[in-house]
Amino acid sequence: MDRPADLVLVDGDVLTADADFTTAQALAVRDGLITAVGSTAAVLAHAGPATRVVDLRGRTVLPGINDSHLHGHAWGLNRPPLALDLNFPAVRSIADIVAAVAAAARATAPGEWIVGRGWDVGYLAECRDGSRDLPDRADLDAAAPDNPVCLTDFSDHMAWVNSAALRAAGIDRGTRPPPGGTIDTDPTGHPTGILREAAQRAVHAPIPRADERRRRAAITGAVRALHALGTTSYTEPGLGPGGEGIMSGAMGTGALHTYLDLARAGELDARVGVLLLPSPMGGGVRDLRAGLAELAGVPLDGIDPRRLAVLGVKLFADGVPPNRTAWMHEAYPGGGHGALCVHGAAPALQAAELTAMIDAVHAAGHQIGVHVTGDRAIDTVVDAFAAAQLAHPRPDARHYLIHGDFATPHSLAVLAAHGYGVNMNPAIKWTISDLMDEVVGEERSGRMWPVRSALTAGVRVCASSDAPITEPDWRQGVASMLLRESKATGRASGPGERVGLREAVRAYTAEPAVQDFAERWKGTVEVGKVADLCVLGGRLADTSPHDLPGLPVDLTYFDGRLVHGAH
Repeated sequence: MDRPADLVLVDGDVLTADADFTTAQALAVRDGLITAVGSTAAVLAHAGPATRVVDLRGRTVLPGINDSHLHGHAWGLNRPPLALDLNFPAVRSIADIVAAVAAAARATAPGEWIVGRGWDVGYLAECRDGSRDLPDRADLDAAAPDNPVCLTDFSDHMAWVNSAALRAAGIDRGTRPPPGGTIDTDPTGHPTGILREAAQRAVHAPIPRADERRRRAAITGAVRALHALGTTSYTEPGLGPGGEGIMSGAMGTGALHTYLDLARAGELDARVGVLLLPSPMGGGVRDLRAGLAELAGVPLDGIDPRRLAVLGVKLFADGVPPNRTAWMHEAYPGGGHGALCVHGAAPALQAAELTAMIDAVHAAGHQIGVHVTGDRAIDTVVDAFAAAQLAHPRPDARHYLIHGDFATPHSLAVLAAHGYGVNMNPAIKWTISDLMDEVVGEERSGRMWPVRSALTAGVRVCASSDAPITEPDWRQGVASMLLRESKATGRASGPGERVGLREAVRAYTAEPAVQDFAERWKGTVEVGKVADLCVLGGRLADTSPHDLPGLPVDLTYFDGRLVHGAH
């Protein structure tokens, strides 16, 4: 008989998340791998005198959660005390934010930057009651006259800054926005302090970058926090020279090197897949090729690919719907279609540039994840995927849409035909449903993130948090997939796109393993897979969707080691 198991979990509700969504009572672990799954009696046969036996008492066991689009380094850096928390309900109004900035200014030396993130016009009282459309620089000037202030919104696609920050960025009345960006101005032509998409780069550039110590602390702190949520894997979606101007450099090449150092030292207690980010928002083929050349020199020797793997390349196509920067077929109420955020002086030139970028990355043999949200932009990206595959045939590229908010039936059909996927963000849908009713109208808002339609079309669907855009709590994500309700009002939005528990759980476990080219060794509770496990505080199937976000995570195992909770 083989050596006894190191760990046995018995008398539980084991959801394997395999293709048949098989359930079991127990499982055994040895040397970090699952060695048996089945009934309690059968699995106890693998126990020996030194085996730790854990009585689950009916609790549910899941594969370790895989948050397949989570900016781990940026999330770690953008949490207090390193940044102001401006998420709802921490703040409910422009006045609340001004008060928080004023308090920070009193504790900050003159000239030093004050940063924060998370504000959302859909939850600011002055914007909701119609007295204000947006905040502006004057609000922050009064609160912090001696400090540059940069407050990034919840989507990370819009920044609200004060006059000192505009001066530091060299932005004034005569400044022209960069390609793929917008500088909001008042009737006199002066900047209001709202910068969108690629225009944010100018103000992020002078903000001091995190040093190696802070980067390591941000990543390891994020991993510990994720363990408390049962999350053991995540995709870091975009690190490289194209990220130097995003989130104050949190998506830059320095973060990639810190991940590599942690992995080599055996200090990365998560399975992290990285998408490289060679080109910035507003960039083009020239930036892409230069960035790829720079990243080609990044050393990957001495790295366990089951801890850290470079999976592919991320590109930006357009903005985000709440900011009316997603590129749409039908105009927004009030006018405008949004735009692509790539190099080009006109929409047709931008579309051609984006198509060329996708072709270049595909031809180089990389997986591609494209940030794309508007239906017109999505059709452009998916058609470019298909054209690249036709020009440079590859057997298993696994390209995917990142977000895919308004994926069309045409795009879903093309994705399915090529075996490509979509990575959606149900907690963002929950957060912004009511705002989107105003931005695009209730009917279009209901079609946002068509999960059921994608699955019906045969498209592989992953679900993720996009933290720090939303908190990386998969339980809220699953509840949102089951309910399709609004955070603010509880109103249903697009109920026809609801899915069942099986599809929702697999979107956070088995399907991301496929996205990661790792389905042979992680993502399900099966013999031979890594023993990354999430033990809940109750039985998942007996928990109502509304109560699911409050269901505790009692235990988390990584490589068979307990990393959260106590036996």
